[in-house]
Amino acid sequence: MSDSTNEIVPGLGQKKVFKIIVLGDSGVGKTCLTYRFCEGQFLDKSEATIGVDFRERTIRIRNEDIKLQLWDTAGQERFRKSMVQHYYRNVHAVVIVYDVTKPETFHSITSWMSEVESHGLTKAPRVLVGNKCDCGSPSDRLATVYAQRLADRYGMPLFETSALLDSECDNVESIFITLAHKLYSHQPFRVVSVEGELGPRLVTLNRHKRNTTSNDNCLCS
Repeated sequence: MSDSTNEIVPGLGQKKVFKIIVLGDSGVGKTCLTYRFCEGQFLDKSEATIGVDFRERTIRIRNEDIKLQLWDTAGQERFRKSMVQHYYRNVHAVVIVYDVTKPETFHSITSWMSEVESHGLTKAPRVLVGNKCDCGSPSDRLATVYAQRLADRYGMPLFETSALLDSECDNVESIFITLAHKLYSHQPFRVVSVEGELGPRLVTLNRHKRNTTSNDNCLCS
């Protein structure tokens, strides 16, 4: 696990702050998942993330305010190379996302896990998420049994959900609340801010618009 030394940031109250990174191929819905959790609604004008997207939400555990910082990185390798070292700095937990209708994004999980382990996060809590359960027909979606086998192989829980459907929003909540409770019980006190992580000029939300000519009818990219 990375260094979790106390870092007091001017202007922030004393509270536990946990950094959770969200990994996965481009287009699996990472940004929509973090937006649903932090904003409580679906991001209906999703655009491809360039660099790093950042959101946070404060929750209460045992009458204590806990801040979750969610870092969503671009899935494309060409956008990630310059950010990788900063992105993995002081990480507490990892969420790996795949698209249940695109087997190639599921097959990429092994390489994402290798990257996680290469950065010393073998003991960090990890969660596997199959997103876009609203898309396609049941026959188009990866069978849960295959995803569960892979999740068991790496010793992490599996969640299947949709960032789009309100009926699935409890599952989105469960992903991050589960990690928060696990981190709260095992991590030492630590305070950090966005500026404390990367510097104010390095966290940008530059984006480009989705290709509107695509034949993909799924909204939760």
